[in-house]
Amino acid sequence: MTKEFLVIGRTNGTTRRGDPYCSLKVKNLEEEFTIAIWDVAPNEAPVVGQLVLFTNIQENEGKKSAKKLDMQLGFIPNETHPLYNLIPRPIDRAAWDACLQHLTDFCSDEQLKPLIKEYGDILFKPYSQYPAATSIHHAFKGGLLNHTYQMLHMLEGLYPCLPYSIKIERCILAILFHDYGKVYEYKPDGETRDYKYLLGHIFISANRLQNELLKHNIKEEEINFIVHIVLSHHGELEYGSPVKPCTQEAVIVNMLDNLSAKTDVIEYTGNMESAFALGTHVVK
Repeated sequence: MTKEFLVIGRTNGTTRRGDPYCSLKVKNLEEEFTIAIWDVAPNEAPVVGQLVLFTNIQENEGKKSAKKLDMQLGFIPNETHPLYNLIPRPIDRAAWDACLQHLTDFCSDEQLKPLIKEYGDILFKPYSQYPAATSIHHAFKGGLLNHTYQMLHMLEGLYPCLPYSIKIERCILAILFHDYGKVYEYKPDGETRDYKYLLGHIFISANRLQNELLKHNIKEEEINFIVHIVLSHHGELEYGSPVKPCTQEAVIVNMLDNLSAKTDVIEYTGNMESAFALGTHVVK
């Protein structure tokens, strides 16, 4: 009996012989798993958010695979389909604006405060069109907006609890721009661009933020503190950060980025599946 699944994540790969394949993370109301589909080129369906049915699944040492002919492609479901809500959808504009407004209420730097609204307005639309990754976390159209909003929303609750000297404007602007480069790393469907390997999103993000702050005549010392947060948001050099976090604001943003990303990894990893990003298996 065939079962219908929704594709909630996809990565493309090449075998040792040079043959293409895709690795799909699929889910229905009963189960979820990752399956390799052989001989599927990067530009071939299915895409994230599309329904698929499998007529035959092979399993070897706990790893699932199928041939392209064993997979039947379905449509992209609408709101009435029972599997529609298995993929998070981009948050609405009202929630985004309310969060930024509340955060701005905490701010006191009259030169930086207007930039939060300005860039919140500018970035909402592109972030709602792009994923935050191809497979690791928030790997769906609009995932970049969800991930950024999660970090801002967590900061909204965390900041009043911290009895330290923190300039929250730095955190907010850095969060807004920390993954900006992913608009250049990925296409809306999650396919990677050359920028991902030539420049990387951290450099693109930091460079764009620095240029925007210079354009608004922000002092060099203040720019350095804000850009440092973006440069260090992966936390460790081996994770791609050019520098390690060395300010309160940088540590906070790094932790928020980690929390948002890793909880999303757990959410979309099947029971007893190995999660590379966590270095362990997920138990549900």
